[in-house]
This record gives sequence, structure tokens and C-alpha cells, in this order.
Amino acid sequence: MADYAKTAAAVLTGVGGEGNVTSLVHCATRLRFVLKDESKASAAALRATPGVITTAQAGGQYQVVIGNDVPEVFAAIQSQTKLGAGSDDTGEKTPKGNLFNRFISMISAIFTPILWALAGTGLLKAFLAAAVTFGWMDATTTTYTILNALSDALINFLPLALAITAARYFKAAEFTSLAIAGALVYPSITALTGVPDVTFFGIPVTMVSYVSSVIPIIIIVWLQSYAERFLYAKLPGAIRRFVTPMLVVLVAVPLIFVVIGPLSALVGGGLASAIGWVFQTVPWAGGAIMGGLWQVFVIFGLHWGLVPLFQLEYQTTGMILLIGPVFAAVLAQAAAVAGVLVRTRNKSLRSLAAPATLSGFLAGITEPAIYGINLPLKRPFAFGIVGGAVGGALIAMGGVFSKAFVVPSGLALPALLGNGNMVMLAIGLAAAIVIPFLLVVLIGFTDPVDTAAPATPAAATDTEVSNPVDGTVVALSEVPDAAFADGSLGKGVAIRPTSGAVYAPFDATVVAAFPTGHAIGLRGVDGVELLIHVGLDTVKLGGQHFTLKVQSGAEVKTGDLLLEFDGAAIEKAGYDLITPVIVTNGDLYPDVADVASGPLSHGETLFRAISVDSLSTAR
Repeated sequence: MADYAKTAAAVLTGVGGEGNVTSLVHCATRLRFVLKDESKASAAALRATPGVITTAQAGGQYQVVIGNDVPEVFAAIQSQTKLGAGSDDTGEKTPKGNLFNRFISMISAIFTPILWALAGTGLLKAFLAAAVTFGWMDATTTTYTILNALSDALINFLPLALAITAARYFKAAEFTSLAIAGALVYPSITALTGVPDVTFFGIPVTMVSYVSSVIPIIIIVWLQSYAERFLYAKLPGAIRRFVTPMLVVLVAVPLIFVVIGPLSALVGGGLASAIGWVFQTVPWAGGAIMGGLWQVFVIFGLHWGLVPLFQLEYQTTGMILLIGPVFAAVLAQAAAVAGVLVRTRNKSLRSLAAPATLSGFLAGITEPAIYGINLPLKRPFAFGIVGGAVGGALIAMGGVFSKAFVVPSGLALPALLGNGNMVMLAIGLAAAIVIPFLLVVLIGFTDPVDTAAPATPAAATDTEVSNPVDGTVVALSEVPDAAFADGSLGKGVAIRPTSGAVYAPFDATVVAAFPTGHAIGLRGVDGVELLIHVGLDTVKLGGQHFTLKVQSGAEVKTGDLLLEFDGAAIEKAGYDLITPVIVTNGDLYPDVADVASGPLSHGETLFRAISVDSLSTAR
């Protein structure tokens, strides 16, 4: 069973600690950090963390790709920190960057919290529509009415949901935003849609539909955030708490009805018309672009810029043409990794390809396939693009569309059934699956050689670990941190340093040189892996008082200087300087022996790491 808490702690360390994080959200497969200083993040350390597939930097975000378990890791981070919830985790602190990156970051932050609920209810709506299409359910029954309401409510009242997420992003008062959004979809207001001669104090109002709308509420909440800050600064404390929301609502709602709503309807209608024109005039081109490049957009986080277009198209036309070809893009990458599963002789690659194939086909989660297999192998990813482009073109030529927002996947296919030419849909999906699968199987790729785990030392080759830092050796149980004290992170000892330098305890490769300088991970030539963690919670110092002397990947010899630290300054800052030195690959080195005690200089024998083969021989 995955240890989400351990993965969360390692990810936090890898991004430079909680103090280096401005904001954190997650999407279907990724933790999306906005960092104060991206140079403090260690991609090598993060990618070496169990449970992490890879990292990416796009859209002004530092993204840690987890896969299907991202909600659990996100929850573990929330339990360990103040990140991911509350007013501190907002967009106002986001680094400025260029306008496009800021837009992508904003859309991601606003839509991510509701994405799964939107996708889940959309999938239910798709199944319900399919049931009516195939005569399995009568649309005149009360059963249908109830099911339709619970599947359609979120998309219908989308402005209410976006009011909350936008308010959190822009640091506006959530319930004031909700009051504004509620006015947009209030029954008597909705009834005015299209009614001529609507006025507000004599001002002509063009009433448009705000059901399922996106643009007006996001714009007005952004303006609301500025208005509230201004009013709070100017109004007397005795009245500002109730006068501010009164004035904001009084101005904001008419402003939407008179200006923002009609303009956004004009823009949305124009975009929807442009999409419709492309898919009617040159449908193969639009489908090929969406089907071929969608996964490329995902890699760079650019797909978030298209999510509002899906909603705008749906609000304006009641259907989403853009989403059909995306099914081809998703299934094509899943098919490519299925081809890898069939073709490869690499056992570790095959063990990764099997669940990635299942995840891609059924749930539409392609990150494990893309980052773990297709992209590193290059050809499978390219073949997936080809299959997605061909399949997307065919699907678009069939005029296939969806009447619900869904995450494209095998399970979500009912969203497309009965909407457009089903023969072209079947041919397009078949092409998207068969083409990349056959290309991978027949043309192949450079199959990586199985790389075995570091060889288990023989009975006579247990690893001697010398003391890395001058100080007094104490039992690990004396460390005032349960994760270290109970040995769950590994066997070893702790040292109370008397100097400010850490030296290599054996010949090794540096597998993790944390940019904060507070810890370093080594892999010895015999396979033993060692973590030297200077102080407790010192990651929060953000690198202050630490100076790294090596980088990840460096080869070091016994006695080489690894890092320096100012012990007095660290203790003055309120941190315990006790330094655990532990063996982290307990499957190969399950125990330690000949443990030293008392004062010890660096270079003297600290303990001996006992290999599993030694234990077997002893028995």
C-alpha cells in the first residue's frame, strides 16, 4: 500500500519546503505548485521519490506528476501543512510572469476544484442521455426528471461554483461572490432572457442567459476583490462589514446585466461561431489539431486555456464539438503504451505499462503512460500523436459532439453516442487505437535494458559507514521526531553535531542534494543508501544557514566535504540540530551493527550496514 504521507513529505522537501510554496492546487494527476524560488526545487530528488512520475514547469507552475493517487498525496500535504486550503493559498501571491502564464495559472486554479464533480455529473448525464437514446428510459417519467436534475444541476448553476473558486483565487469575500452569482441565475432573472424592453432605472438592458456561464462571474469577482479592498480601507470600521457587501452587490449585478454580460455573450458567441465554422468548413483540420496536439497541450499545461472554450461552446450552442477529437488523443496514447506492453522485454517497463494502459483506456488518465513510458521512449509518443490526429480528423468529419462536459475516456464514451455520425465515430476511435498500437508493435522503439536494483552485497561485503559529522552519537530513539525515532524511515543513529561540516561516510553517488541544504542522500558502491538529515524541520529555513558543496549525481569519495552549516544560527532560530543518519533501503540492508556511541570525530566508524544476504547466511 502506498505511503502517501511519506510521498507528501518528500515532495515538500523536493520543492524547497512549505516556506517556498506560494500556492498549491491539484488537477487530475498533478500537484501544481507556484513557488517563490523555483531554483530551490530539486527535479532529481522529486523524480526519485516513490509515487512521483516526473516533474514539469509550465504555465507559471512547478508541476509534480503523481498520477491517479494525486488526491491522496494532496490530502497528505494538507494534513502536514497549511497549503492547499484557506485564504493563504490564493492567486494574489502568484509571481507576475507573462500575461499568458498568468491566465493559464488563473484558469487552472479556478476550475481545478470543481473539475472532478463536473466530470462525474457530466458522465452521469451522458449515461442518462444514452439511456433515452436507446429507449432504456422514458424522458417523461419522474425518475428521469430526478436523475436529470442531479446530473445537470452543477453545470446549470456553474456560476455559483465558479463564484467560490474565483473568490478564493482573487481573495474576495466568498459569500458576496455567491450572492452576485445567485442573482445571475435567479428564476425571475432567467425568465427575462431574450425579453425585449428590459430596463434598469431607464437604462436599456440586453438580457442574456447566465446559466452555465463562465466569463461574467470570473470578471466580476476579479473586480469585486479590488472594490472590497478599497471600501474596507475607506469605510469606518463600525459599518464596513455590512456596507461593503451591500455596495458591491448593488454595483456589481447591474454592471453585469448592462455591460459585462452582453459583451461576454458577444465574445462567447463569436468564439463558438468560429469553432463551428472550422468544424463545418474544414472539420478534418480542427479534429486533427485537437486529436494530435491535445496531449502536447497537456504536457505544457496549455489545455487549461481550452477548458473555458468547451464551456462557452456548450453555453452558446448546447453542444461541445471540440471534445470529440480529444477522445482520440487520449485513447491513442493509451493504445501506444499498450503496444509497449506487448513489445517490450523489459520487466520493469512492462510492470509500469500494464496499469498505465488500463488507466488510459478506462479513466482517460494518460500521465503515467506519457511521462513514464511514451515520452521517454519518444517513438510511442509520436505514434500516439499520429493516431490521435487521424482519429480526431475522422471524428470531426462525422460532426460528433457531446452534450455534457466529461473527461474523455473509455467510460465516458456514452457522452458521444447518438450525437453525430456514429459510423465515423467508430472508425475514428478504431483508427486512434489501431494506428499507434500497430506502429509501436511493428516499428518498435529502443527497448531499455533491464537495470537491476543495486546488487545485494554478499555476506562478506557489509558496508562500513564512517561518521559524517563531528559530534556525539545517540540512539535514534532519542530523536524527538516519531518518523525517525521508531525506525520507520530506516535503521541508523543520530548525532548531536559539534562542528558545521558534513563529510562523505563512504565512496558514493549523491542521489539527492536537497537545494535547501538541510539533507543529503547517498548511494554507496555496494548499494547501501544513506540519508543524512541535519536538524529537525530545518527544511523550513529555506536554505538559510546551509551551504551545499555537491550536486545531485556527483561521485564522492570517503571524507569529501558534502555541505556546511551554521549550527549556532540554526539553534538560535529555534531548531533542534540533532542529525539522524539512517539507511533508507531497508529491503537490502535491514539492520545495522557495531554501532558507535559517545563523542566521535568524522571519519571514524559509525556503524556497519548489514545486508539481507548476510542475515540469511548467518541463519
